[in-house]
Amino acid sequence: MTQLALSRAVLDRLAHVSTARGAPSLGERLATLDRWVRADLVAFEAEIAAIPRGARAVHAAAHHLLDLRGKHLRPLCVALASRFGDGFTDQARGLAVAVELVHSATLLHDDVVDVAERRRGEPAACVVYGNAASIFAGDWLLVAALRRIAAAGVEGVLDRMLAVIDEMIVAESLQLERRGNVAGSRDDYFAIIEGKTAALFRWAMIAGARAARLAPAHEAALERFGLHLGVAFQAVDDELDFANGTGKDPLADLREGKVTYPLVVALEREPALQERLAALLAEPEPRRDELAAIATAVRACGALTATRALAEDHVERALAVLEELPAGPPRDALVTVALASLERTS
Repeated sequence: MTQLALSRAVLDRLAHVSTARGAPSLGERLATLDRWVRADLVAFEAEIAAIPRGARAVHAAAHHLLDLRGKHLRPLCVALASRFGDGFTDQARGLAVAVELVHSATLLHDDVVDVAERRRGEPAACVVYGNAASIFAGDWLLVAALRRIAAAGVEGVLDRMLAVIDEMIVAESLQLERRGNVAGSRDDYFAIIEGKTAALFRWAMIAGARAARLAPAHEAALERFGLHLGVAFQAVDDELDFANGTGKDPLADLREGKVTYPLVVALEREPALQERLAALLAEPEPRRDELAAIATAVRACGALTATRALAEDHVERALAVLEELPAGPPRDALVTVALASLERTS
């Protein structure tokens, strides 16, 4: 993971915690995590690579995204949760593959809805293969994921995934309804990110816990960790919309009028921005100079600082939840994942 500067406040807090506990630096933590889970991730990636390619456009569109290889954070969560118990068994690995396929399916669909041009620094599948192929590719991956979950035979996880998919659809619908109408949407923002982003992180933690046959109290703690990690992850993602060099179109969320935390905060602090934003989004093609001007206003009112504070707060909550779990390498690894979520640049 590439470094992104942390705020002074969180650096001070992390330094204090590290000194008090004799903890290693984040760089050392990441190196340890890499060594510890490398074999698990190699096995996971081998299963992803073995997914049939086929000769149809739907298969090509699916593998166009899968071959770009994302961060695989959700499968990593399955693996780490499973390490509190029976370990990264065949069952756990099947669930890790499933959560990545569901995530990939949502990205294929999102790029069509958002008319996105790039994904992970490359042309989006909908640009290369068309919208129809991308939609069907997402459907195909979703079916493949559900089959894997059913085949794993872990009690309750299929029903939980069906509930998560329902949550994601409702959250996506709310986001669509709110597009271009961001003012007064703080509650809706959290409903969207908890249903759209955090829900899949929660499922990953639950799946790993159930595959490893953990106690209900430990499963519940891991689920709460997933919730806070998901909120922090999305807050950083919102912040990165205002950055360059992320592999995504800069200001894409702003251009689409999506409900993001920087916009929610900016419109609370500078209500006059709502009229400017509404006028901009009413144009067939928003002007780059006006987009840049609104982005400057968002930065100037401290909205990005507030977004960073939101991410840091939920990372701290995630770390507090981990105190309910047994000390050892799995817990240390989840601490690293939480801290590293603040440092990503894509």
